[in-house]
Amino acid sequence: MHLSTPSPLHLTYCTNIHPGESWDAIDRNLKTYLPILKQRLSPHQPFGVGLRLADAATDDLLAKDTLSQFQTWLQEQGLYVFTVNGFPFGGFHHQVVKDRVYAPDWSIQERLTYTQRLIRILAVLLPEGMDGGISTLPLSYKPWWQEDAMERVFQHSTLHLAQAVMTMAQVHQETGKLIHLDLEPEPDGLIENAQETIAFFQNWLLPIGIPALMKRLGVHAETAETLLRRHIRLCYDTCHFAVEYEEPKSALTALQQAGIAIGKFQLSAALKIALPDLAQRQSLVEALSPFAESTYLHQVISRSADGTLQHYTDLTNALPSLNTDEAIEWRIHFHVPIFIDQYSTFASTQDHICHVLENLSLAPECTHLEIETYTWDVLPADMKVDILDSIEREYLWVMKTLL
Repeated sequence: MHLSTPSPLHLTYCTNIHPGESWDAIDRNLKTYLPILKQRLSPHQPFGVGLRLADAATDDLLAKDTLSQFQTWLQEQGLYVFTVNGFPFGGFHHQVVKDRVYAPDWSIQERLTYTQRLIRILAVLLPEGMDGGISTLPLSYKPWWQEDAMERVFQHSTLHLAQAVMTMAQVHQETGKLIHLDLEPEPDGLIENAQETIAFFQNWLLPIGIPALMKRLGVHAETAETLLRRHIRLCYDTCHFAVEYEEPKSALTALQQAGIAIGKFQLSAALKIALPDLAQRQSLVEALSPFAESTYLHQVISRSADGTLQHYTDLTNALPSLNTDEAIEWRIHFHVPIFIDQYSTFASTQDHICHVLENLSLAPECTHLEIETYTWDVLPADMKVDILDSIEREYLWVMKTLL
């Protein structure tokens, strides 16, 4: 939905919260939830959609006239698609996902092919005069690789991204529609914070991508760099950056100074826990245990009094260390509802979202806001409420906070 704020913004929620890998399943979910939410939140104005499509669904959607039928339904309902979640390739609910969410990574041709299908789909659905974004994984998953393999992964990933840029540039030239691919840093991703994002652009994307585009497109270096910066952007997920202990204003300023555009802000909150003395932590272990579920990775980063950070790959690996970790704070990559900042003895990183929304002027090119609380199915029982009411509350909280 379009928000009338000091700068034009489009707000949606990511439909990855609804289980479904085939187009038939996704189509049923969209038709179940979107008309109701539009009636509640934007009855008289178009309502934006953050579309999540698994690889299998892209094949279905591009078959026969399925895409045109979907486009017609969107128009009839007063809905429009402006952003797509292209991070999870396969199933995302009711199965063990964990680190498989990164597969195939950007070093594999299959990831490029999938993303090119997403580009084709978004090029059809995107309204005229509006840019469209596709969020994607931060190249790969860092724990998979030894140091001596990193160079190969970065190189292959960059070459595949350059090919995606060629596809998006062709779409822009042929249709006038600007689509960008938004890398999404997160803990333990091959790119996991602002500093590593800047390093990737400076050490890999530009040095490798510019010559690749010059050769394939026959353009000058300046044009090649413009294309890379126009079509490769950053998806700033507020949960991920908060878990990394990034300060929003500093991170956004550094990215802006490096010439890296923000394609989308994903609005999500992590768990934030001020740790008591070691002798008092057993009850905290018991309280956190329900969050150590088996579907998703829930990376943990602890912070010591001197600012030292320690990474745990998952909450299940971190909990045994809680009684000995001398840190003063834990932040856990577990997306919790953004409209609450306190959960019993835990807090959330809702304040990080507020600080981002206060500093949107540092990303003037970005008009996309997407709510992304995808963990409703795996929340502890006492935190589960009606899904439609929860989504509505998240929208209302964002709109109120932006005022």
